[in-house]
Amino acid sequence: MTKRAGIVLAGGKAERFQEKNGTWQDKALAELSGKPLVVHAVENLRKVVDEIVICVNDETRKAQYTEVLAKSDIENVRLLVDEKIDHLGGPLVAIYTGLKAVEADFCITLPGDMPMVQPAVIEYMFGELKDSRVVVPMCPNGRLETLVMVLERKSAVEIASALCQLKRPRSDDVIRGSLKVLFVSTVGELMALDPELKSFVNINSREDLARLQPRCVDGPVTQNIRVNLGSLPFAELQRLREASMLCREGKWVEASRVFSSCADHFEGKELFFWGALSRENEGKSLLSGFKNQHKAEQVTDGKKALLEAAKNYGSEAEVHEKCGCVFLSERAQSDKLWCESRAKELA
Repeated sequence: MTKRAGIVLAGGKAERFQEKNGTWQDKALAELSGKPLVVHAVENLRKVVDEIVICVNDETRKAQYTEVLAKSDIENVRLLVDEKIDHLGGPLVAIYTGLKAVEADFCITLPGDMPMVQPAVIEYMFGELKDSRVVVPMCPNGRLETLVMVLERKSAVEIASALCQLKRPRSDDVIRGSLKVLFVSTVGELMALDPELKSFVNINSREDLARLQPRCVDGPVTQNIRVNLGSLPFAELQRLREASMLCREGKWVEASRVFSSCADHFEGKELFFWGALSRENEGKSLLSGFKNQHKAEQVTDGKKALLEAAKNYGSEAEVHEKCGCVFLSERAQSDKLWCESRAKELA
């Protein structure tokens, strides 16, 4: 039987939620209609999924959430502390932690500060996954709800593992790396299920608790968009992880060779995101090796790799722009500019 899991993300710093000079408050434990936000999230999820985990960033939070769930008479929810991955933090680590812990075939991630996600919307997203690897809501202006994703778990674990090894903390990289994605329009079929778009009310500040307004705005995207950018090369993702291990061992030149080989494979299949990551890390490895071995040719090769990474990121940005996904296009452009800037420093 196909199983579903819900992964609640509740390990953020909630900086915008804090009062100036006040005591820090865990946003997910702030109350709405007499219940903590995280309890609302769990209650909405449990109507649709078979198991739920909540990912937090430390043991203190785990104890606090355990107590809150008990007071709310919520059982059969596991609390997980994010895995320790080479000092890496951020939502991707929490997602990876949850994906590894559950046994379901498909998962949905949900931040603990989105208390009004309608079960019908979650059900719809699961139902639309089909041959995609990710389903993510997209607003009419091309912005994504990057922490609300339905994922095919097996491939998502492989992607998240590789990204964590490469020290990429952002959740939107899972979308970029999945290659087969369904962007669900928030004003398309979802409107029939959630006319007021309550599902996309996100609590960032205390004022948001009073307004309870969705952040979706007007734009040209009004239909679902299904994108297929190619097959996911699991063997090459494993090689990227191996190259990352070589970096941690200080074997920079060896790592750069593996990254270069992976990049050749990805570029040959026009898998621009993975090609860009491989070239970027090839460049970083060569430059790190230069610091230790003082070989000037490695600087030249490192600069070349970074410029090739920038080229790949630029191609990725064009693909996302054509699909109407402004957010991912901007993310790819940002990575492109970083690689170009780093290469310019080496001139």
